[in-house]
Amino acid sequence: MGSEREAQFRKLAADHPRSPMVHFSLGKLLLDERRYAEAVESLRTAVSLQPDYAAALVALGDALAGSGQRDEARRVLEGARDTALAQKHPSLAEEIDERLGDL
Repeated sequence: MGSEREAQFRKLAADHPRSPMVHFSLGKLLLDERRYAEAVESLRTAVSLQPDYAAALVALGDALAGSGQRDEARRVLEGARDTALAQKHPSLAEEIDERLGDL
């Protein structure tokens, strides 16, 4: 499967399937390991549970880009930018703009 940390996150996700933070944490770990398809799955779950979870939206955009789904990555990141601005996080919106520029 993977690391002990991954096993812990997977157990937490099984024990707490409605927790967006748990799915985000697993997805972020998988993203950091460049396991993009698996990361997309976990991050989609996090976002479906909490659609305004800006960090999860950004990570989902990164995972989609990493898996070659650039058009969808762009759409997700544009939504993440709108969410960041709505939540009054202009620095996060600027960071997202940089990511969009790289797509």
